[in-house]
Amino acid sequence: MRIGSVARFILIIFFTAARMYFPQSVSKSGTTAASFLEIPVGANAVGMGGAYVSVVKDASSLFWNPAGSASIENYEAILAHTNWIAGTRFDFAGLVIPLGDLGNVGFSFTSFSMDDMKVRTVEKPDGTGEFFSAGDMAIGVSYARTLSDRFSIGFTAKYIQQNVWHMSAQAFALDAGTKFKTDLFGGMTIGASMYNFGTPMRMTGRDTRYFISVDPTKQGSNDKIPTNIETDSWDLPLTFQIGVSTDAVRSDIYRLTISADAIHPNNEYESMNFGIEAAFKEFLFLRGGYQNAFMKDAEGGLSFGVGVNSKLILANAFVKFDYAFRDFGRLQNVHTFSLGISF
Repeated sequence: MRIGSVARFILIIFFTAARMYFPQSVSKSGTTAASFLEIPVGANAVGMGGAYVSVVKDASSLFWNPAGSASIENYEAILAHTNWIAGTRFDFAGLVIPLGDLGNVGFSFTSFSMDDMKVRTVEKPDGTGEFFSAGDMAIGVSYARTLSDRFSIGFTAKYIQQNVWHMSAQAFALDAGTKFKTDLFGGMTIGASMYNFGTPMRMTGRDTRYFISVDPTKQGSNDKIPTNIETDSWDLPLTFQIGVSTDAVRSDIYRLTISADAIHPNNEYESMNFGIEAAFKEFLFLRGGYQNAFMKDAEGGLSFGVGVNSKLILANAFVKFDYAFRDFGRLQNVHTFSLGISF
């Protein structure tokens, strides 16, 4: 009862903080920095429409819910790649290391990149002959622990960096999550996460530096006084997500898992994700889902996925390959690939 009361208390805190922190009358779309932190990780999660905060139990938990990594008993790693919109690339790598009774630790690296682009000006719209690059990255360190056979908690500390040519911005953020397994509906699991609670980001660099004259009306005035343009700071995409999942069907051969998540961001309207996963002997997985349900002006939503889990013949290890397709409406389609290994 004590653990159950703690779990309910934490969930109430999540809900109360979400309601108090964000107004819901406007979407506030495009008002936060580091939007790459909102790109979903892992083909298994994307295939289930992002309804994964209570389902996750592999290394992708380092993104979705750090509490999910508490149940991992072996070393586990994941590599995920997404061909994102507008020709950009999103990559994620994670590793979970079990420490026995001390809990589990995890390390993650996130990268968002694109090809170099031409530097264009009003005078030279076809390019100056120079090229510039832009990219983002995040490094995370996680810790998770089970407080009972039903309840687990987890935290992730992140360093975030964005770069555009000669400009850059940095921030630090914290993720926190919980998972609680109940006796309801055949063992329904409740999960909750808070992402990207951290410092704002402000671009700085040599591109904001230029020279002025102190007094251009006076002869001999120094016209090479260095000065800097002060850019605005922008908050991180803080998000609260809570979900439930349960096995509607379970046997030694078949398993059918259904899940639903509610998302409360600080830069968009609230929405819901729904997902389903059918497993055959925990070897073959078929997935489907719908993301951003009930969101105004959302693009696309449907997603599908497939996965295969196999044991290596020459090693005591399991390798899992997953693929997911996501409809993005007018922004075309997104393809995600994941490779996981447990050893």
